[in-house]
Amino acid sequence: MNTSFIKSYKDEYRNLVKLGFPVLVTQVGIIVVNFADTMMVGAYGTEELAAAAFVNSLFIIATVMQIGFASGITPIIGALYSRGEHHRTGRTLRAGLQINILLSLSFTLIMGGIYFFLDRFGQPEELLPLIRSYYLIILATLLPMSIFNCCQQTANGTTDTATPMWMILCANVLNICGNYLLISGKFGFPELGLVGAGLSTLTARYTAMTGILLILFFSRRYRPYREGLRAAGGNGEIRRQVWRTSYPVMIQSGVECFLWSFGAIVSGWFGKIQLAAYQVVNTIAQLGFMTYMSFGVATSIRVANYTGLRDVNGVRRIATAGMHLNLVLCTCASLLFFFKCEWLIHAFTPDPEVTAAALLLVIPLILYQYGDAVQLTYANALRGTSHVKPLLWISIVSYLVVGIPFLLFLSRTLGLGSVGIYYSFTGALVVAAVLLHKVFRKTLSKIG
Repeated sequence: MNTSFIKSYKDEYRNLVKLGFPVLVTQVGIIVVNFADTMMVGAYGTEELAAAAFVNSLFIIATVMQIGFASGITPIIGALYSRGEHHRTGRTLRAGLQINILLSLSFTLIMGGIYFFLDRFGQPEELLPLIRSYYLIILATLLPMSIFNCCQQTANGTTDTATPMWMILCANVLNICGNYLLISGKFGFPELGLVGAGLSTLTARYTAMTGILLILFFSRRYRPYREGLRAAGGNGEIRRQVWRTSYPVMIQSGVECFLWSFGAIVSGWFGKIQLAAYQVVNTIAQLGFMTYMSFGVATSIRVANYTGLRDVNGVRRIATAGMHLNLVLCTCASLLFFFKCEWLIHAFTPDPEVTAAALLLVIPLILYQYGDAVQLTYANALRGTSHVKPLLWISIVSYLVVGIPFLLFLSRTLGLGSVGIYYSFTGALVVAAVLLHKVFRKTLSKIG
């Protein structure tokens, strides 16, 4: 790599790291709490671990769709912020909160209905009592998550990635402490097992929501936006803009997540050992995903800023810089998984059968890192331009048309089980990465 090349991109690398590092810390915080949940539940019992894996696999669709919808506000806020339109920024946050709350209540009703059909998913009979109790607690966390996500994306759009970071870190400390006290019953607290882990998660998510709302409504940094935030009426056009930008991202995120959730359901068909192994490796995989997503979010913010200024070269340059950083990071993640995955697996479960099953998933886990890194970079770059409708058909083609049949063929027809499931993820992500790159290049001509 020559000196002139490095010089042309060094400012973009610096800006991405500056924005992306707090997001990365936030995502690592989420990973840490997921790790802690999985470790603590796994240490308590294999059945609890398998039950948590199934419930989380169902809720991940609703969770990620909520995050996807909220992320649609980031390019709007980012473009307004770059132009100094503070009043409209506040009104956009108000409209975003209104829509996100309604959407979250809708998801809560849908997931509440699914509760009555949990025995129809083909999971081991002995897990159903654990699944039902944990399910209801996680159901109650959808609303605070939605509100937090909307506020987080607003903060990100104004280049304040530090505030969500601190909120998440505080909430995660609370979650881990709650797990310690309630799962096994410490210092006189009741031994609640998986229910205790759920209650800790519930408390942490409401705490994060409350904290970020207080900062947005009362801190000095967000004072310029509060007049617009408090303005009543006349937000119909803004709500429509938020909806047009957000719903394609929501559906794309949901379709992508459906493939992983379906993978968990299929893993359960092969028994609780396979399901528990799937949960362990999926949790480890978040190390890579959250890292790439962090710099994808930073890329989206900078792309939104450049798009607001109609700077096509800036958009192209920041997207390329984001891809460079994510490719370096996914190489580091792959090396970590290859050399330290056995140690990571042992940290989650003492069960030798689960460990053996999980080790078989390491190679396919490594293979899909590069596809994941590239697709996350260009998906977020497209979000930053607000040209998000192509995300719909790309996700349908990659994850439903290619991913689902490939998953069933490899896991059941060829008899590869969870190994086949993970190889299908590789195929789907590579298809998505290629299509997203092509669409992003075509989108550049629409910005100027």
